[in-house]
Order: sequence, then structure tokens, then C-alpha cells
Amino acid sequence: MNAKLPPEIRKAIEQNPLDVRLEDEETNAVYFIMDEATHRRAMLALKEQEDNRAIGEGLRQMEQGEGKPFEEVDRAMRSEFPGQRPA
Repeated sequence: MNAKLPPEIRKAIEQNPLDVRLEDEETNAVYFIMDEATHRRAMLALKEQEDNRAIGEGLRQMEQGEGKPFEEVDRAMRSEFPGQRPA
């Protein structure tokens, strides 16, 4: 859904472009307004942070001897997806 920006909010953005808070009077939920480029950068940074956390957890598991050896995973994948070749 794309909504149009009301003049009141446009003025708030012009006055303080880095910190525009909107509060829903019915639910008291708070929202922040940001431009598309900033939103995309924030989402990419969050994904990178989540990826790094997952990699770190995988390394921790490996160091603790948890998980399965590659050969076992490879064998299971080949039996589940016969005839498939890696890209």
C-alpha cells in the first residue's frame, strides 16, 4: 500500500528529517518516518547483523563438536535430491 504524505508530516520531515515520530492515537503504537534509501540501508545492515550472528553460532557449534560432519550432510542431500548438481 502506498499512502500520500500529508502536509503536516511533510513539514515535520523538513524540520527534523532524522527523527519524525508518529503515534497512533487509537493504539499508542509509535512509527518512524524515513526515506526509502535510509530504510534500505537499515534493512541491509540488520540482515548483515543477523547473518553474522548465525555464522557465529555455527562456528560456536562447530567448535563445541555439535552439528554433523560434511560427508554426512552431503550424503543426505544427495539421497534427498538425486541427480542434482551444485550450481
